[in-house]
Amino acid sequence: MPRVDVTVPTADGVCAATLHTPSQHGSWPAVILYSDAAGVRETFAGMADRLAGLGYAVLLPDVYYRTGGFTPFDVATVFSDPAEMERLMSLIAGMTREVIVRDAQAFLTFLADRPEVSGSRVGTTGYCMGGRESLTVAGHYPERVAAAASFHGGQLAAADDPDSPHLLADRISASVYVAAAENDEHFPLEQHERLERAFTTAGVQHTIETYPAAHGFAVPDNPTYDDAAAARHWAALADLYAENLRD
Repeated sequence: MPRVDVTVPTADGVCAATLHTPSQHGSWPAVILYSDAAGVRETFAGMADRLAGLGYAVLLPDVYYRTGGFTPFDVATVFSDPAEMERLMSLIAGMTREVIVRDAQAFLTFLADRPEVSGSRVGTTGYCMGGRESLTVAGHYPERVAAAASFHGGQLAAADDPDSPHLLADRISASVYVAAAENDEHFPLEQHERLERAFTTAGVQHTIETYPAAHGFAVPDNPTYDDAAAARHWAALADLYAENLRD
């Protein structure tokens, strides 16, 4: 799939990103793909290519652009290396709700002006930290986000978090798909139940499922990557977008 290096002007600077589109000439519904906490890397570029192949213009932004660029993490060792773990946590700490929402406005404006993009309805998807970002953006831009997905997302419905995505349920107009991992400390059962209650009470069209796989199951360079769970996630994402982003 074609990839184009782009820059997105934001309120805080310039965000580097890639725009991935189908092979044929034309315009397509847009999707914003949020990476996991380890950041943008070739694995996610490949995932954006695959999503583009389903018929979408996919924006893959480097959400850590404020740092002026970062050395990619080795996901096989980052959690066992204290120095790398500290570096990772410092980047994660900078991704506040205000930052996520502010950047999303810039991403949506950018996509609206691109000739590769058709229509105003946008999809979001994210992995791990990106799953939280995906739902947060859906809650803050209901007029634009028509479909939002989270795969092994973390802290989606924490009771003590005033910025938790579940608190945005009454503002979400998108169809939502959440796929959790088994025995995931980042999204324990009580959060699963709390998110389900919030979406049901608010009337959000949603599906929340638990895959028989570990946290990180959908990302190919993750040590816990699972072929069957990844295939299931691609099928679910294709269905979600086909039902909600197509005219």
